[in-house]
Amino acid sequence: MKLPRRNFLHLAASAVAVAGVSHLALAQTYPSRPVRIIVGFPPGGTTDIAARLIGQWLSERLGQPFVTENRPGAATNIATEAVVRAPPDGYTLLLIATAIAVNVTFYKLNFVFLRDIAPVAGIADVPLVMVVNPAFPAKTATEFITYAKANPDKVNMASPGNGTVNHVAGELFKMMAGISAVHVPYRGEAPALTDLIGGQVQVIFGTLPGTIEFIRAGKLRALAVTTTTRSQALPDIPTIGDFLPGFEASVWVGVGVPRNTSVEIIERLSKEVNIGLADSNMKARIADLGGTVLGGSPAEFEKLIVEESEKWAKVIKFVGIKAE
Repeated sequence: MKLPRRNFLHLAASAVAVAGVSHLALAQTYPSRPVRIIVGFPPGGTTDIAARLIGQWLSERLGQPFVTENRPGAATNIATEAVVRAPPDGYTLLLIATAIAVNVTFYKLNFVFLRDIAPVAGIADVPLVMVVNPAFPAKTATEFITYAKANPDKVNMASPGNGTVNHVAGELFKMMAGISAVHVPYRGEAPALTDLIGGQVQVIFGTLPGTIEFIRAGKLRALAVTTTTRSQALPDIPTIGDFLPGFEASVWVGVGVPRNTSVEIIERLSKEVNIGLADSNMKARIADLGGTVLGGSPAEFEKLIVEESEKWAKVIKFVGIKAE
């Protein structure tokens, strides 16, 4: 039986209204059970700590456990794909890190990141630190550049692995400074730092949490930080941008969800994350990591991911870095 046009329009409008109410009700009752935060790194690193900080805050605010689940491997791609395949119901979150901005160019992926993952909010931005063995003759980044130009390919640059943020930050430095250095990849930052302290390699662009105790103990010499402003944790150390204008690299982290998650849930998560980041205790904890608060809307975090992906794509293509 064909409905009169007026009845049809009335039913259609009712269906839309019901859908809108159901989405709103879902957001108001969310979460009704534990939520997982998938992290693509082992426990203890910057990204893992950030996930646990924001997870604890969300647990207290929303009354359900936000449990960190570490799924390391394949440069965070295993964790990302797990979230891509998860139901878009707000119960599986992804801890997004700078690595994905490298991976989209460096690897052939089984997903398209910004098609399949919806950014929620940035959490923190943490600098890398250009550190050398104290016996190395350079005491500043400028002196390092001068030494490297006078001694081509006699400098070994360590990294936690091929295609890591630390690696591409070092390649960006080499590209902008016009120097050459031999890249020596390790299986993680700890063994790379051990060899740097032992004098087997000369420089690494290390994470601030991973290097700061060695710097304070005099086992490593910090030449510069990689962010555009100095780090509160190392206030006397200049930025690389002071010597190479325009240089910037960092480890940033944030939260994402499967792309078809409802807008209401995304907005609620974003609101709660941003409230947490405005809390003085949260700011202090992030400062302890040597970082600064990011925050912002889903659109602002997505813009950061796009810009970073474009930047690292240019570096990877210019240098010709290939996945092993």
